[in-house]
Amino acid sequence: MIRISQAYADSLLEGDWQLHDLTTEGMGIENQTGRVTAKPKAAGVVAGIEIAVRLFEAVGLKPKVLARDGDEVAAGEPILIAEGPAGALHAVYKEAQCVLEYATGIARRTRAMTDAARAVSPSVTVACTRKHFPGTKVLSVSGVLAGGGILHRVGVSDSILVFDQHRVLTDDPEAAVRRLIAREPERKVAVEVDTPEEGLRWARLGAHIIQCERFAPDVLAQFVRDVKAQCPGTVVNAAGGVNGENAAAYAATGADVLVTSWPYFGRPADVKMAFERV
Repeated sequence: MIRISQAYADSLLEGDWQLHDLTTEGMGIENQTGRVTAKPKAAGVVAGIEIAVRLFEAVGLKPKVLARDGDEVAAGEPILIAEGPAGALHAVYKEAQCVLEYATGIARRTRAMTDAARAVSPSVTVACTRKHFPGTKVLSVSGVLAGGGILHRVGVSDSILVFDQHRVLTDDPEAAVRRLIAREPERKVAVEVDTPEEGLRWARLGAHIIQCERFAPDVLAQFVRDVKAQCPGTVVNAAGGVNGENAAAYAATGADVLVTSWPYFGRPADVKMAFERV
């Protein structure tokens, strides 16, 4: 479960329901009781349900939850039902549909990538970056977790990752990283590298995680063998261009983690919001 603040739910509604609903009020049906049922049009994992629930609750409705984030459902299987005045239903249902569709799309791509990778290497982990579309962190995170992935990085406060962008700003990168390791003894330190030689050097200097940026699978496989032999316990991340199509090839290298932003970008799932009069 992830924390979904009321402020976040309100911000989503604000984008679609700024003042009042001209259509529903103009037709005089705002107090007519109705029911809306959310049904994915294709089978698979679903996500965004926790957020959708908060949206309905924000307008005083109490939705019935029939599936949880991460559940596998059949095509057309109801996952969420909300009942109440048409004014409240119309104020929120479209934003809830968007959340369900985009989060489910991310979840399904994450699940597909994880399944492909683990078919080759059962212990490998798919970790999604913070390179999601701006403003969609909560939605994107909910999709990744529902799809069986983990979060590579939520933000700069939750993990330590030394890029070349950091090293270029110091006269002595090795001393700066040693200082970092000493300063944060409770945390693992990751260093991103562009070559196997660079990766071995940082592993010998004490980096806990070596993140290999755009290594070809054959190069990465040899690096994994070398670094595990010389620095046992070092975690190896494969990053840069890792996606659903090549996940199995990168998993076969022996890398521990596949770092990716690929699940964030693609078609949303189709979720029907079926209305009926009660």
